[in-house]
Amino acid sequence: MEYRQLGNSGLKVSEIALGSWLTYGKTVEDTTAEDCIRLAYEKGINFFDTANVYEQGQAERVLGKALKDYQRDQVVVATKVYFPMGDGPNDRGLSRKHIIEQCDKSLQRLDMDYIDLYQCHRFDSTVPLEETLMALDDLVKQGKVLYTGVSEWSGAQIEKAQAITDRRGLHKMISNQPVYNLLQRYIEAEILPVSESHGMGQIVFSPLAQGVLTGKYKPNGEIPEGSRAANKDISGFLNRYMDNETLEAVQKLDAIADQLDLSLVQLSLAWILRNPGISAAIIGASKPSQIEENVKASGIKLSDDVLDEIDNVLETIEHVRKR
Repeated sequence: MEYRQLGNSGLKVSEIALGSWLTYGKTVEDTTAEDCIRLAYEKGINFFDTANVYEQGQAERVLGKALKDYQRDQVVVATKVYFPMGDGPNDRGLSRKHIIEQCDKSLQRLDMDYIDLYQCHRFDSTVPLEETLMALDDLVKQGKVLYTGVSEWSGAQIEKAQAITDRRGLHKMISNQPVYNLLQRYIEAEILPVSESHGMGQIVFSPLAQGVLTGKYKPNGEIPEGSRAANKDISGFLNRYMDNETLEAVQKLDAIADQLDLSLVQLSLAWILRNPGISAAIIGASKPSQIEENVKASGIKLSDDVLDEIDNVLETIEHVRKR
């Protein structure tokens, strides 16, 4: 496993991180989740990402329990705040009240004294940005949070937040967590350069496009049983990837991977990590064997010829071409 600094901070994280969205505390039994977390640590993953809203706190509980086996200073734990955690008017968003209260509750569920990276899960246009940023800064000053970041913020929102941070002398946010993969590249136009100008690293999620970049879905083929596309509760996340044009391109990418003696998963992760603005790619794993395969992508360097070949395939996909 190789490690990168998270943005311009001194924090070093594994290139491959383990997430818990749609898996731990829900579709994966707790014992299997704990096996995945332990194997990830043994394979060099030190970065574990979750959120309070994932199964209303259950994912945090599962993660915290599994990480009890290891020294706290050897792991980097990230969680998030924003989405509703109750039915009350103050049980959501990025108000000072919600941030402070939810940080304490996340710490209780994780059974930890501090959170390494506390992230605003989305932007909240209903709350003054100064209020949000000052609440986060107070958590850092109190030692409950070491670093702060955001998820799925626009370039303009990041610019505005960092300007306030500079003006008020607050602790700077060090990361953004967006979707990024071979089939969804919107961050390249604005968010990557804006983030880099402010010293923020990207922790990208959905690096395998919800499983499409494993090659399991074939053009005009049947949906495999047990796959995410077969799960009606979450299949909507895959709709943008499931047209034949995209799936045919994925088969071509699989052929490129095969020529390099890589799996499509490893090629997809290595392609993401080619970019120095990416600090880590967050994988999801419902069984240990997936971690075994994914961690092998760390350190793979793709030649310019291979990158050009990949771009030629991607240019055939309409929604990628219009990114």
